[in-house]
Amino acid sequence: MERELTKIFQRLKEILKEYENPLEPKMDLDNKYDLWSFKDIEIAGRKRKEVYFAGLIIQSKYVGFYYMPIYADASLKDVFHPELLKLLKGKSCFHIKYLDENLESQIRDALEKGYELYTKRGWI
Repeated sequence: MERELTKIFQRLKEILKEYENPLEPKMDLDNKYDLWSFKDIEIAGRKRKEVYFAGLIIQSKYVGFYYMPIYADASLKDVFHPELLKLLKGKSCFHIKYLDENLESQIRDALEKGYELYTKRGWI
C-alpha cells in the first residue's frame, strides 16, 4: 500500500510541478508538496502576500490532494467529474487511493480551471 501511495504521490507531484514558475512550493518533500502564489494581493478586503493553490500529502491510506481554488469559487465543484467528486472529503481535500488515466485527466482539468481562475483574479 505504501509503495502504491508513493507512486501516486510522485505522479501527481509531476503534474503539479508543471505549474511551478510562477507558482512556488513552500514544501517539496518526499511525502508533502504544495504550490503557492507569492504576490501582494487583496482577497475579500484583506491584504495577503501569498495564496495557496494546491498540495499533496501522503497519509496512511491515501494521498491527500488539496485543491484551494474551490474556496475562491465554489461553482468549480460543478465541473468535477463524478469519479473525482466521489473522492472529495470535506470542501477541498480529495482522498486519492488509486490513479488511472481517467482520474489523472480529471485532476489535470481541475488544476487548469483553478489556474485560469487565479490568473483571471490577478492572484498569479
